[in-house]
Amino acid sequence: MRTHHTRSQERILNLLKTLNRSISAQDIYLELRNSDQSMGLATVYRSLDVLKREGVIQVRTLGSGESLYSVVQEDQHHLTCLECGDSIPINECPVHELERQLQKLHSFKIYYHTLEFFGLCDRCAVTPES
Repeated sequence: MRTHHTRSQERILNLLKTLNRSISAQDIYLELRNSDQSMGLATVYRSLDVLKREGVIQVRTLGSGESLYSVVQEDQHHLTCLECGDSIPINECPVHELERQLQKLHSFKIYYHTLEFFGLCDRCAVTPES
């Protein structure tokens, strides 16, 4: 695992720590540009890729295909509506024991996991009456 990051990687990591929420690469690019720390969008993506492979940040892909990045804090679990895009966090995790077994069985270092269930929320599941 690398301990030294490039200036671009440090800027992105500091931004994610400051924001303390999930954000898209495009929004990271805009945030940095607005704070006079501008860098190219390709550099943002390259830096995110390195940080992700190091296990320093985590990525969550929404039903729309958009990826959201955040600092690794805890595993994330959500119910996500395919219609309106709302995500409902799930606090309990049914897979921690499975994670421990997989790490041991495959000698695989797991940094984090995401668990996403896709469907329709109660508002979107209501069909209009004809």
